[in-house]
Amino acid sequence: MIEHQRTGPVDTLTWSFSRIAMWAPAFIVAIIFYEVVMRYIFFQPTLWVNEMSLWIGGFIYVTAGLYAMQQRSHIRIFVLYDIAPLWMRRLFDLLSVLCVCIFVFAVVWGGFGEAAAKFWRWETFGTAFDPPIPATNKPLVLITLVVLALQAISNLIRDWPSIAIVRKAFDVLSVLLTVTLAAYALPVLFNTGETGPSLPMHWRIGLVICVLFAVLAVFYGLIRDFNRTPEPLDIFEDPAEGLGPLPDEVLPDEVLSDEVLSGNPPKQHE
Repeated sequence: MIEHQRTGPVDTLTWSFSRIAMWAPAFIVAIIFYEVVMRYIFFQPTLWVNEMSLWIGGFIYVTAGLYAMQQRSHIRIFVLYDIAPLWMRRLFDLLSVLCVCIFVFAVVWGGFGEAAAKFWRWETFGTAFDPPIPATNKPLVLITLVVLALQAISNLIRDWPSIAIVRKAFDVLSVLLTVTLAAYALPVLFNTGETGPSLPMHWRIGLVICVLFAVLAVFYGLIRDFNRTPEPLDIFEDPAEGLGPLPDEVLPDEVLSDEVLSGNPPKQHE
């Protein structure tokens, strides 16, 4: 896989958290293997592996779309896009980003109250292990959608690319939005009184670390790429074209024998 370059604060935020999320499937495989060993060899099944795998799997499912958007690897249909002139392709790009933003706004508007209520009362799953899946995954969906909308706008600005003042203004606004949300979230997480959320202290510390990490990531992306002019993206470019011609020893299929093509090459006599 050839990764698309990351430029700007939103790309840096998405790329940083995606690098952490890439290890989550390996963790799920490890704990399921542990459950199989404990259940069928030691006859001592666990109470937490099933819910933990569901919990982390939901986190992967929600956040994987961010990385797909940043890498421009989401599903796109080019039936009309291919035959359209350049100005109409730009119009299609604007409409697609507008549809993403409208969808994100509608979901956040309709789901904010429920997500906030589940987080505030720290709603759990209701099983023996009883993890706080509703309290964490519901707000995570909304946060991810907001970042997804920012990522779609960032892609649009950089793939054309837009003039420098537009790109820089969007980057600064993205950082200001992140800092504003962090300034709102940190006092809430530190509020341990009756008016604050009922989450445990170790969860407060972990969420504070995540918030500070997000702030540092966007600041790093802003400083690194503020004066960097992105190259226009050619979505029809084949990465294999830059590899050069194949070597002479690679022969076309029609000149290879049936034994070689079937995976059973003839034995060479010494």
